[in-house]
Amino acid sequence: MLEGDNAGAGGGAGGKFALVPIRLPVALTFAALIGGLLAGIAGAALEAPAGIAETADLVGGLWLRALQMTIIPLVAALLVLGLVQMIMAARVGTVARAMLLLMVAVQLAGGAFASLAMPALLDIFPVPQGAGAFLAQAPTDVGEVPQVLDFFRSLVSPNIVAAAAETAMLPLTIFFVMFAVAITRLPEDQSERLLGFFHALGNVMLLIIGWVLAVAPVGVFALAYGVGVQSGGGAFAALGHYVLTVTAMGTFILVLAYAIAVAIGRTGFLRFAAAVLPAQAVALSTQSSLASLPAMLDSASRLNLRASTAEFVLPLAVVIFRATSAAMNLAVVYYIAALAGIEVPPAIAVAGILIAALISLSAVSLPGSISFVVSIGPIALAMGVPVEPLALLVAVEMLPDLMRTLGNVTMNVAVTSAVDRSSRAASGSS
Repeated sequence: MLEGDNAGAGGGAGGKFALVPIRLPVALTFAALIGGLLAGIAGAALEAPAGIAETADLVGGLWLRALQMTIIPLVAALLVLGLVQMIMAARVGTVARAMLLLMVAVQLAGGAFASLAMPALLDIFPVPQGAGAFLAQAPTDVGEVPQVLDFFRSLVSPNIVAAAAETAMLPLTIFFVMFAVAITRLPEDQSERLLGFFHALGNVMLLIIGWVLAVAPVGVFALAYGVGVQSGGGAFAALGHYVLTVTAMGTFILVLAYAIAVAIGRTGFLRFAAAVLPAQAVALSTQSSLASLPAMLDSASRLNLRASTAEFVLPLAVVIFRATSAAMNLAVVYYIAALAGIEVPPAIAVAGILIAALISLSAVSLPGSISFVVSIGPIALAMGVPVEPLALLVAVEMLPDLMRTLGNVTMNVAVTSAVDRSSRAASGSS
């Protein structure tokens, strides 16, 4: 796997500021998860000394906290960089604006679908018994969902530093959205200096999180040991259930891509399916939208899309658009909410959709393992859902990531066809 499909293509469309590349040892981390669970099950069966579980809890807890400490500064940097990039792209012309409008609509639709469908799916197919052990590292006071009036009061914080200290993601997100918009109104020299600072901040955080993820097998093994002790074989059933239900939410985006190509792109279903099939094959074999870019350009050529449209839309889509992210990221949050027994009220659900869409459109240039934590963590924090299970679930992200890549690549080609059709209609050409 070249990279998880939440990854972008570099430092933005122009590549002027490149974020540092980092990798999660995926296979080794997955093996550590399985090994830790098996060791925990064996330890419980053999009545291993309690000190082993306590040591594993300490090691896993330290690694988890090291992972969490990077979330807010990295999200701040990526939000500012991604939003400024989107605003600048929207100024290019009508093609860019049409593309961005469609991308935002897809993210909102995916988030709304997951918010309705995931709880319903978990009602029909409940979380397996024993899955609650995945919350072993979560503080007991986490998971209180704010009431509606408290939610609206929390949208603006009088002290942004205090909000960061309390991991209050809603006011932080609103602040950094305004900050990004304000940067685009500054004189060019001032905006360049500020963007340079946020690129440097993002790179520093990525270096730190890269160091943390380098020892992910150790941390995941320690956390999984505790889960295995508490839940036994039920942990494997829970992981399988998690992968299937989260992946199911990604199929909505895949189906939506075909609908967009047919309804807006005015492309026949069979023609689009045949044209995009080679790109889908590359996507599944590499799990990377970036690696699939040449195949996507070939698919656009097979659909007779204008080269000028495809060569603008597809590279930019690889950088800023991960179509499945809002739907599948929210699905993860709702799964953890079900683990914790949390009911999410409508106002909080709407906030989750907006934050999921916003972060999905701004978390550029990240490997999937990093984006998994950085993109889902803020959504969970804003919705009052524990983030601790993410440290273990990231070890199986390689499986849902197949659907992420397939849906993203298919949607990228569909959006290109829709934008091309719209630009042709605007210019009066056939």
